[in-house]
Amino acid sequence: MKDASRRVRTEGITGAAVSAVMRDAGLTHGGFYKHFGSKEELLMESLSEAFQEIADRLAQVGEQSKPETAWKAIVKTYLSLEYCDHVEYGCPLPALAPEMARVDKAMKPRIFEELKKYRSRMLPFMPGRRTADKERAFFSIFSTMVGAIEIARMLPEPVMREKVLASARELLLRSF
Repeated sequence: MKDASRRVRTEGITGAAVSAVMRDAGLTHGGFYKHFGSKEELLMESLSEAFQEIADRLAQVGEQSKPETAWKAIVKTYLSLEYCDHVEYGCPLPALAPEMARVDKAMKPRIFEELKKYRSRMLPFMPGRRTADKERAFFSIFSTMVGAIEIARMLPEPVMREKVLASARELLLRSF
């Protein structure tokens, strides 16, 4: 499922052909319908895998840091040029947010559940003493990071991408 998830992040929800995603998941056409009820089911499983993969990676970075600086290590990892240049391994938010906003209404609650799991996984690493403070920090930090990655990925030169990422990193690291 990791390969299918990476294809969806790379090609988008609407761009990823079901046949290619099925092949990445190791499924035949017949096997697809035994395992999934619809293309939406396959896409949700791919999104779930993507959120889990990035949450695991960022949590590992946070766990390897001192508790008071864990969020800074997460910011530095997320806003790196290496991360920016490899959409297939990154957070599904900068890769797919506009498409996720336009999915069928039936999928939105399921995407929301994935977002809640992601937030819950990141919350322990966020700055703040109270849960409400950590939640505010999460939304501010991740909104800024997602936007910076989206803008940086549009730019043709690594130097330009790094400038955007460095600006967001510096802003975040000074702000909390």
